[in-house]
Amino acid sequence: MTFADKLMQLRKQQGWSQEELAQRLDVTRQSVSKWEGAQSVPELEKIVALSRLFGVSTDYLLKDKLEGPEDGPELPSPSAPVEEEVLFRQVSMGEAEAFLAIRESGARAIAWGVLLCIYSPMLLIFLAALSEYGSGSFSPSLAVGLGMTALLVMVAGAVALFISVGGKSAPFEYLEKEPFDTEPGVREMAEARREQCRDAYIRHNILGCCLCVLSAIPLMFLYMTERAEDFPGVVLLLAFFLIVGAGVFFLVRGGVRWESFQKLLQEGDYTREKKSASHALSAVYWSVVTAIYLAYSLITFKWAWSWIIWCVAAVLYPAVVALASAVRKR
Repeated sequence: MTFADKLMQLRKQQGWSQEELAQRLDVTRQSVSKWEGAQSVPELEKIVALSRLFGVSTDYLLKDKLEGPEDGPELPSPSAPVEEEVLFRQVSMGEAEAFLAIRESGARAIAWGVLLCIYSPMLLIFLAALSEYGSGSFSPSLAVGLGMTALLVMVAGAVALFISVGGKSAPFEYLEKEPFDTEPGVREMAEARREQCRDAYIRHNILGCCLCVLSAIPLMFLYMTERAEDFPGVVLLLAFFLIVGAGVFFLVRGGVRWESFQKLLQEGDYTREKKSASHALSAVYWSVVTAIYLAYSLITFKWAWSWIIWCVAAVLYPAVVALASAVRKR
């Protein structure tokens, strides 16, 4: 009896469909179909999971000579329920719904926090320009003082939002860091909810990308008119901040919510294989980027341009992840 025959026999004795077995193993139904059709063989991790799920040894599954109870372990009876060994932490329907609810409200809070960070230097730039090109109602020291106060208040508000979201999401950190299993019905619920928000996710991406592209228009006018050194040039720079901030808001708003479904379904960057490898790298990478951003901004006081560090870091991050993956494999 081959592995494919044994797998089909064990599955039918439990009264499971290929879809139900796929859910318990966190694979697609097509994968189970290929295993039972002898078109492919599961990875070692899935072999171990199958042996524990059906209460048989890996030798019984893999060795063709073990064909009966006299050679291998007794097959489970369909009338006698088998007590399964829990491989990973089980996520219940209640936990999944609570996680999605927290991430949905957290997506708005994170988006507003990012928007506050982007808009934080705008008042400082405006007041500094007003003190230099205005009627003299603002002294440079007063302009800097008020601008820095506004900047710090907005950054503090953003930090408060980030900490609040992080605190509420803390009980569900294992979804991002650890492999887990889901109880029956959880995966279907998450997939259905994801389909419901797919149109909104696409709209947010379209709006965000279009606004980020259009934000270059004020900079083009700034370059063409060569008015960077007067008040109209500052107004164009502020227009750039307004547009790009709105674009990033929509991208973050949709992206955080969509990411929550990927975490719950263990897809994309949150598959079991990628979790342990990417989490430490992500923490180190973005901590270093934050340190560089703050150090450069505080030393040079060029808050109007230092945000570019984040754009460059975001573009380089996939390359850093790919390079780290290649190094690990070697």
